[in-house]
Amino acid sequence: MLYSHFMNVLRAFTHRPFALLWTGQTVSRLGDNLHRIALAWWVLEKTGSATAMGTVLVLSQIPLLLFILIGGIVVDRFPRIRIMFLSDLLSGTVVTFIAVFAWLDVLEIWHIYIASLIFGFVEAFFFPAYQAVIPQIVPADMLTSANSLNGLSQRIMGVIGPIVGASLVAVGGTSLAFGLDALSFFISAVCVFPLLRAGLNEMPKREEGTGKHHSMHETIKRGILDLREGFDAVIAVPWIWITILIFGVLNIMEGSPRAVSMPFLIKDDLGADVAVLGWFGSAFSIGYVLSALVLGQFKRLRRRGLLGYLAVLINGVILLLFGLKFPVPVLIVAMGVYGFCFNVFGLIWSITLQEMVPHEKLGRVYAIDSLGSWVLLPIGFALAGWATDLVGAPTVFLIGGTGTIFMILLGLTHPAIRNLD
Repeated sequence: MLYSHFMNVLRAFTHRPFALLWTGQTVSRLGDNLHRIALAWWVLEKTGSATAMGTVLVLSQIPLLLFILIGGIVVDRFPRIRIMFLSDLLSGTVVTFIAVFAWLDVLEIWHIYIASLIFGFVEAFFFPAYQAVIPQIVPADMLTSANSLNGLSQRIMGVIGPIVGASLVAVGGTSLAFGLDALSFFISAVCVFPLLRAGLNEMPKREEGTGKHHSMHETIKRGILDLREGFDAVIAVPWIWITILIFGVLNIMEGSPRAVSMPFLIKDDLGADVAVLGWFGSAFSIGYVLSALVLGQFKRLRRRGLLGYLAVLINGVILLLFGLKFPVPVLIVAMGVYGFCFNVFGLIWSITLQEMVPHEKLGRVYAIDSLGSWVLLPIGFALAGWATDLVGAPTVFLIGGTGTIFMILLGLTHPAIRNLD
């Protein structure tokens, strides 16, 4: 029985295009985790300022938010595989420069700021392309497996990456971690390349006539109409638009402390070093992987509204534990639970969007979701950096945990959330 459940989780691997895509993204995600640890510790050691860390994250979010709607339109009009291939090449080139500058000991914070702007721009196109291409290349009966394997890819690399990244920073410096991240982007591009030549690079199916050349005015008009179709698809489903609104505020409370304040909590309040930052990241990912393994065996989850929201409520409570400065071993276990619950909501959200939104509109809906969910994050990152320097990281975590719990309880007052099955 256990073997049968495990094989159900893996069944999307029998589809070669998904297997290639998954392999490339798995390598790239390992590099991302190396980069994340190296960057956080580089900023901490170089500046000692949480405000600087917040600025790095703000600058990565601004172009993402400015271009995400355009990205959603683009990935519904142009070949998604090609967009992903070009994104990997550009990202790999940028990180190569960071690695070389770090190796030469000439890397400055303003270099990181510029790189963050570029990463945000690239992500505005890559993220909706990747999310929308999965149901395009994967049979419908494999979507749960594909989404679970996608989560497993993120978090298995999330287990390995932080520990390896912390070790690389401690032993070989940040330049080595940055260099391996650059290599991972190029490996991802190599994995995507066969899909360009395998008949999977066609544009998403659209209405007749969209392949014709149009004037600039007509192109803008069509772009606006495309965007309106995306908003109509969101507004038509209360579960989608209510959740986007709730998480637009909640993500400030939940994401900002973890992204900005965590390294400072570890060093200044817990008296630990970069290794603990790695252990926290790995514990989060272990919980995520366990969740993906458990949920991936189900062909359909029930009571998804309550299940997803209550999982995030638990994470709000866990943020309070960090604010109260519980012992490091307790917090490592708490991060495992956090990762488990984080994936519960993420998997539910991905599956419901793929079920409720027509495939030809998914790119735009993912873009609108990203904009609505992340629009306030630059403010949250900036405030978290300022507040960490002013009142300390524990207070930021206490505020974040309380705000997360409040927003979840607010969302649960609506029957569209409670009754989603």
